[in-house]
Amino acid sequence: MIYLDNAATTYPKPRSVRNAAFGAINSANPGRSGHKMSISASEQIFRCRVKAASLFGASSPENVIFTSGCTQAANMVIKGVTSKKGGHVVVSDLEHNAVMRPLSAVAGDGVSYTVVKTSQDDEETLRAFRDALRSDTRLVVCTQISNVWGIRLPVERIAAMCRQYGIPIMIDAAQSAGVVKINAADNFDFVCIAGHKGLYAPMGTGILIAQRPEIMRTIIEGGTGSKSRSLEMPDVLPDRFESGTPNLSGIVGMSSGIDFVKNIGEERIRSHEVGLISKLYDRLSRNRRVILYTARPQVDKCGGVLSFNIEGMDSESAAALLDERGIAVRAGLHCSPAAHEHFGTQDIGAVRISTSYFTTENDIFAAARAIDVITNIK
Repeated sequence: MIYLDNAATTYPKPRSVRNAAFGAINSANPGRSGHKMSISASEQIFRCRVKAASLFGASSPENVIFTSGCTQAANMVIKGVTSKKGGHVVVSDLEHNAVMRPLSAVAGDGVSYTVVKTSQDDEETLRAFRDALRSDTRLVVCTQISNVWGIRLPVERIAAMCRQYGIPIMIDAAQSAGVVKINAADNFDFVCIAGHKGLYAPMGTGILIAQRPEIMRTIIEGGTGSKSRSLEMPDVLPDRFESGTPNLSGIVGMSSGIDFVKNIGEERIRSHEVGLISKLYDRLSRNRRVILYTARPQVDKCGGVLSFNIEGMDSESAAALLDERGIAVRAGLHCSPAAHEHFGTQDIGAVRISTSYFTTENDIFAAARAIDVITNIK
């Protein structure tokens, strides 16, 4: 099988990640006991926290909150910032349901939101965000790289604008963490990260970098192993936002995944992934039945994602035909109907091919040949 569904989760995971995660399964509960095994488990979690703070430019390891994934992190920010306060949120039109569904949920509690139409022209996108701001805007939310179209938005410039107006910003880094250099302390108030994608970690892992935790309410409460006499969540970070037994195996695996990314380098990973996608784009652009929606991918403008359709064929049928030929891709709406509305594909979806550091040029050319076969292009 040729695996080209890395935007959903990277495969394969590095051997070092698999070994680390498996080795941590048989361990004590971290932070809950004073014996040596529990203390050792806590130390492993702290080491991952330190590595994540370094990789993503958090102001301290305590600002690194471990979550079950990007979805939980986004919910924590959106609901935590707007809870019982109302106000207005500005969001891009390329967002995943991990953002749009929490926004819809809080919209009934006095919260309103404006969806900004983005452009492949960064200046137009920046103007659109500025025009959407209001006096009661409490939060700006923006994906860094679209999980459908691979488009990279100018989040650093949007963040600079937010600072001018004193408005916090949250970025969805599900597709960019481990691929694009992120410096949270210098740019973003909140960064939501999926560990199992660009960090090559096990599924069920994620990170929230919370640079302004003081403006968030907790949305999950429970045991933390600290200040147990109080029924209130501790004020200290990261305990305030980490309830219950942590996913030790996943976090230790993610720690090894961070090492993997740092050893290779984000720029090298991105250049590899986008370079392959650009070659695929060139091949598909010669097929008269393939419909492409974006400009040719460039390393500084895109991630390793390309979505397309085949004339006269629905996206899921195309993906099934590719699967029969050993090519694993994803079709449909990719949990991002808002992003499909941007290009008018909300009724038909699209076929998505996404690369990782382990994807080869042969994989890409095999996919292109398979697409030529199913479109009857010789």
